[in-house]
Amino acid sequence: MSERTLIRGGLVVTGDEKGTVHSDGYVLFEGDRILEVGTGKPRESAGNVVDAKDSLVIPGLITAHTHLYGILLRGATLNIDPPTDFAQILQRVWWPLDEKLTLEDAKASALSASADMLRNGSTFFADTYSGPNSIKGSLDVIADGANQVGIRSMLAFEMTERDSPKNGQKGLTENVRFAKRASSESLTNLMLSVHASFTLSDELIQRAVEEAHRLDVPVTIHTSEGLVDLYHNLERYGERTVERLSRLGVLAPRTVLAHCVHVDDVELDLIALHGASVAHNPMSNMLNAVGTAPVPEMLKKGITVGLGNDGWIYDPFENMRCAMTVHRLATRNPSIIGPDEIFRMATLDGAKCYGLENKIGSLEAGKLADIVILDTSRLPTPLTPESAIGHLVNTFGGRDVASVFVDGVSVVEEGRLTLIDDEEVSRVSTESAESLWTRLESE
Repeated sequence: MSERTLIRGGLVVTGDEKGTVHSDGYVLFEGDRILEVGTGKPRESAGNVVDAKDSLVIPGLITAHTHLYGILLRGATLNIDPPTDFAQILQRVWWPLDEKLTLEDAKASALSASADMLRNGSTFFADTYSGPNSIKGSLDVIADGANQVGIRSMLAFEMTERDSPKNGQKGLTENVRFAKRASSESLTNLMLSVHASFTLSDELIQRAVEEAHRLDVPVTIHTSEGLVDLYHNLERYGERTVERLSRLGVLAPRTVLAHCVHVDDVELDLIALHGASVAHNPMSNMLNAVGTAPVPEMLKKGITVGLGNDGWIYDPFENMRCAMTVHRLATRNPSIIGPDEIFRMATLDGAKCYGLENKIGSLEAGKLADIVILDTSRLPTPLTPESAIGHLVNTFGGRDVASVFVDGVSVVEEGRLTLIDDEEVSRVSTESAESLWTRLESE
């Protein structure tokens, strides 16, 4: 029998459907499962007690879309002509980078990005890897890196035919091969990823969807992030991007459409009709100057929206703030979206995107013990049940993360990793990045 752990005395924001908040709250868990959440004293005792007095306790935050290998480019100076649109960003930055990635880079970036997210309060991420010259075995080394840090992951190799149909098939094979391992591990999950419809044939998209159904796993695809995707589909198929995906049977529950910047009302209605969801990446969309996704309209239509980082800024609190402010700016309406909607994107709705809402995304009895404890000592104003969500979106940052539990295991204590040395992660990542930058400069 594993020892029971009681986190007690803090303000507990459960993130459940009712938005329950407990003053003098507690979370009791045993092994990987939460037994009780409430106020005051639990019904059952615990051998391990964590004092959360003057702390805020929240569910582990959900990163609904990321690219771990993006961390290796942080701070790099590239000898390229400055891109002036999204297509050039892909052609001059990301696709050349993809081609240089090795399995060692994949492992190093998994360690580094996982550590960054975990220290900042994310306990789950959905990642797609796309190194065309390091396909076979890539998901194993990424899973190894994430598991060493102790974070929950959903992984996929990003299928694309931009180089050749053969590489597209290799990507599908890697995903299917990895399914057996993913089904046997508690922290590792599999999804099938197809890059974007402008780099894929109808045939590969349909094969990927069929395999996802056979394996009973989610599907994700970049969708109208830039105008290149939309124009490609209009010119070649006479359809907008989401219309084409609908025709091919992609849209369904547990289909996660990343970005959805250039979509119209007809496309939003199709997404809602089929129960698909959207992974919103506001900071990346701003960085790449692609536009602002119509998230307020999505929410009005009942579309589930999760919050991702797209491989750029891994602090979910920064992404939450950006998600709230960018839509107010875009609509010139300071009330178009509020902290409650944003917090749901980063928790329960992010879990719903992947059909995991019965396991993660909120603090409730029976769910997995993915828990974050925040230090409130730097708050400038009172923390109350009424102000908690406002503080989560407006005040807190990754620096305030004191402790993190994933699957009931303590993986961050006093802001530091417990399963692997922070310095070791930095060393491995830095060495990999130095080598990668050298290879990129030799182009």
